[in-house]
Amino acid sequence: MRSTHILLALSLHTIATPLLAADPVGIAKISVVSQDNSRPLAVTVWYPAAAAGAPSPTAQDRIFEIPPATRDAPIRAGRFPLILLSHGSGSRAEGMGWIAAELAQAGFIVAGPNHPGTTSGDSTPAATPKIWERTSDLSAVITALSIAPQWRASIDPAHIGALGFSLGGSTVLELAGARPDLSAYIRYCQDHPQMMDCHWFAGGRGYAGGEQVAVEPFDLSSVDRTKFEQSNRDPRITAVVAVDPGLATVIKPESLKEVTTPLTLINLGSRGQVPIAVLSDRLATQIAGATYAQVDGSNHFSFLPVCKAGASDFLKSVGEEDPICEDTARPRADIHAELVRMITRAFKATLSPGQ
Repeated sequence: MRSTHILLALSLHTIATPLLAADPVGIAKISVVSQDNSRPLAVTVWYPAAAAGAPSPTAQDRIFEIPPATRDAPIRAGRFPLILLSHGSGSRAEGMGWIAAELAQAGFIVAGPNHPGTTSGDSTPAATPKIWERTSDLSAVITALSIAPQWRASIDPAHIGALGFSLGGSTVLELAGARPDLSAYIRYCQDHPQMMDCHWFAGGRGYAGGEQVAVEPFDLSSVDRTKFEQSNRDPRITAVVAVDPGLATVIKPESLKEVTTPLTLINLGSRGQVPIAVLSDRLATQIAGATYAQVDGSNHFSFLPVCKAGASDFLKSVGEEDPICEDTARPRADIHAELVRMITRAFKATLSPGQ
């Protein structure tokens, strides 16, 4: 367990995102700081709302579609399982809002921090391998919400899950007990320098203070081996869903034998088209009881929000190298609908009371 000396600051208002069904979904912005995890965390919490609040201006985003919002939504009565979100490298918790809102409507409280050092506008190659900091972030959020007056009466502490994408997928795997091998990761980048993570470590660019900055190549051998390979298991986590987890091919096999948390692994892409960096089919066979699925006609960026018309051209004009908004064989909204069904089903099977 982590320190219970937590400071929790709530924002001045909450907003609720109306979905197609009758039940509204509330969103709250909070900050979390703890003794064991001194990095201030900006956390978004999605929750089942008792009623929608007053209309609020729609948030603006140049790249992604953002749904309209209402504010001042009271939380629905009852106790709900908690799901922690871990976003991918260079993204934000808000980028997983499309799945978080669906999970909240299905009866879960969902909380996602923006991980310092690997968040949009604050992301560098040197910070990327420090997954132990990310796992500490999620553990701190569990503790904070479990003792905060606004949330503790609404959270079922016996049913806590974790959902992660890309680097966030690695994060939630480690919360279940998986441990990576630094030497194997170094060899992987030597053998596959074209992979996105290895290309990132090769240097050239990073982000600090919301600005793109030049960075030198990062040497993976300089990573603190003890911290990189330590166990970050949090026994409070009782179910995990990992989508395209990074480090999938460099997890220590002996650590997988000790994973007892119900685990669902999902790869984005048809058979034979999933990059080796995140391919998890073999990983699933090494974990007792793990389930595995692939989403045909998708790619790694399909987990990001639906892009606005013209967003792909805009990203190219500002020098973005990753194909964040490029089309695949299926509309992104259709891929999201399939992922919502898969992820919701997985958590309902593992986090429902009585499981």
